[in-house]
Amino acid sequence: MESLKNREIIIEFFPVGQIVKVSAMDVETLTEISIQGPANAGEETLKLNAIKRLEYVLRKKGLIQ
Repeated sequence: MESLKNREIIIEFFPVGQIVKVSAMDVETLTEISIQGPANAGEETLKLNAIKRLEYVLRKKGLIQ
C-alpha cells in the first residue's frame, strides 16, 4: 500500500443488515471499487481490505506502479 501513501482516497461504509458494503475511490483517477464483508469484521479490517482491492485495480489498469 506504499504506492497509495500520498493519494487522496474516499471511503464509504454502507451497513446492510449483517453485511457492510465498503466503497473506496481514488480521487486522482476517479477509480472506484466496492467490497462486502461481515459487519462484525470491524471498520479497520474492512477499510484495509478495500484499500488493498483499490490498489490491485489501479495496478492492473497501469495507473500506479
